[in-house]
Amino acid sequence: MTKNMIQDAVTERFSERQEVIPHEVINPSILYYGTPVLLLSTLNEDGSTNVSPLSSSWALGDCLVLGVGTQGKAYDNLSRHPECVINLPDASMWRQVEALGRTTGSTPVPEEKRQMGYTFCQDKFTASGLTRQYSVQVTPDKIAECPLQIEAVVQYIRIPEHTPFMSIVEVKAVKVHAHTHLISGLNKINPEEWHPLIYNFRHYYGLGERRGENFRAGKGRNELNCPNSK
Repeated sequence: MTKNMIQDAVTERFSERQEVIPHEVINPSILYYGTPVLLLSTLNEDGSTNVSPLSSSWALGDCLVLGVGTQGKAYDNLSRHPECVINLPDASMWRQVEALGRTTGSTPVPEEKRQMGYTFCQDKFTASGLTRQYSVQVTPDKIAECPLQIEAVVQYIRIPEHTPFMSIVEVKAVKVHAHTHLISGLNKINPEEWHPLIYNFRHYYGLGERRGENFRAGKGRNELNCPNSK
């Protein structure tokens, strides 16, 4: 049986269960296919805290990887002071996040950002209506309204040759804080109570209904993989 015959047979069996929707090749300008929004706290030169909205991140164990633009204040701050807080807003906080959308802590404003309508903002907390909260193990402030806060230390920053306008920042979580209503047991988060804000092709969404769970979910359910979580 040839490869095409096998593929046709698989497609036929699939089509017996449900309609096969055709695909079309496209070239989208963005690939924000639906990831959690975070507000990144970093330390300014004067000791104040800058807050930057990000939508590019992933986590494994106590390691997190962030995608940070090289023209923004967050990149400058992390390069100079390798500490941060990853503040995770819930779905109700999209307006506070969007209030920071056209702001930058960089002055003068980089020309490319200026042309897109960005303006300099020294106090991101006032601009967004969010509340400063002292961190425990790092210097940048946390954001009180964010249900999950992850204090972290930078391990490595890399600028890929193929995409020099962005950096890949690896950080290690050193302290995790959770709103008490999210906690269902020792070091456990209740997924029924946690509703992250999702950035979906430049639109804000919450989560839909639960569809199922991973085979590992029942054992050590939803543990925060950080030994110093609090």
